[in-house]
Amino acid sequence: MECTVSWTGGLNTRSGMGFVAETGSGHVFAMDGAPDDAKPENGGQNLAPRPLETVLAGTGGCTAYDVVLILKRGRHPVQGCTVKLTAERAEVDPKVFTKIHMHFTVTGRGIPANAVERAIAMSHDKYCSASIMLAKTAEITTSFELVEI
Repeated sequence: MECTVSWTGGLNTRSGMGFVAETGSGHVFAMDGAPDDAKPENGGQNLAPRPLETVLAGTGGCTAYDVVLILKRGRHPVQGCTVKLTAERAEVDPKVFTKIHMHFTVTGRGIPANAVERAIAMSHDKYCSASIMLAKTAEITTSFELVEI
């Protein structure tokens, strides 16, 4: 796996702290820093997600992927899955994630709650590389709700 991240600024621009990432699979996305009113040259323009927001989003994608795949393999008629992540960070550098809560909303017909609970546990204990890495610094908790359609 590889990724190239390039700064979009330069000596003659005030573009701040914007970056473009190109993944090994050929996809591109932007990242930017928060504006810094005290030192505008050190801040971003709020044009894209912060780099750590992309880490959090990637973790959500990783675990949601697992949950859907595990439910589908169990022949459960899953029709939707969202996960809302909320995180807290350390107050001093390095400002690592210290707590992450993931709330899953799984939509389908007749999916047993224990199947969803098992899928989430399997993702976090065995399959989701991102959440397993983040668990080295953060306390990760989960909850879920089932929406019957």
